[in-house]
Amino acid sequence: MASASTSRLWAAGEVYEPYVGRWSRKVAPQFLRRLGIAPGGDWLDVGCGTGALSETILATCAPAAVLGIDPSEAFLAYARQRVVDPRASFRTGDAQALPVPDDTFDAVVSGLVLNFVPDQAKAVAELRRAARPGATVAAYVWDYAEGMQMMRYFWDAAAALDPDGAGGRDESLRFPLCRPEPLHALFAGAGLDQVEISAIEVPTVFHDFDDYWTPFLAGGAPAPAYCAALDEPRRAALRERLRASLPIAPGGSIPLSARAWMVRGRA
Repeated sequence: MASASTSRLWAAGEVYEPYVGRWSRKVAPQFLRRLGIAPGGDWLDVGCGTGALSETILATCAPAAVLGIDPSEAFLAYARQRVVDPRASFRTGDAQALPVPDDTFDAVVSGLVLNFVPDQAKAVAELRRAARPGATVAAYVWDYAEGMQMMRYFWDAAAALDPDGAGGRDESLRFPLCRPEPLHALFAGAGLDQVEISAIEVPTVFHDFDDYWTPFLAGGAPAPAYCAALDEPRRAALRERLRASLPIAPGGSIPLSARAWMVRGRA
């Protein structure tokens, strides 16, 4: 799921949660409602991370069982600690070579993962392989180009101050998959039928500027890693440019939104 440059973020759920995890938990319920999976099914959550999607499946979809798979042992430890439902289990594994039999699951899902997988076509082929004939295979990724405002403001400010250094790290450039057309082509190319794309919008309201800024200091993912690598004067300049550009409400909160693209098909 993660490259070397994101190893710190993927090594600790406590780092991931304040940065993106708290917002991904808002996307999961909308994603699952749109799938409309019948109760009593067996689910596979690929790239389960800290367990946000698995936890929501258990709370809202009445599954028989949920198996979460992720390559990060630290993320799995966090998920096991948080998700104690006996229907849930978690296992180490790679999205490109899932440790599950063929034709096993009634629903195979993946949240905010596919853009990090080196061979995305192989991963979606694995999702399809794990699904029973006629089962739903679905995923969602952030719309880094336009809809993930917390990152868009960051990279726009960084590029204005450091056009050469910041440009190549922007997720909108690094992850071209995260748009409707490439997602549709990826799922259709894996042999999935009835492929559909839709947008999921969630509010991301920060309590104040520190609530927005502090997660960018933890390193790990592209934006925090870029921020952590700056010397203090350049980091301070970026901080103040962001403070001036963000839509800060009179009470100090920062109301933003996040868009994810959802893709679904039939095995």
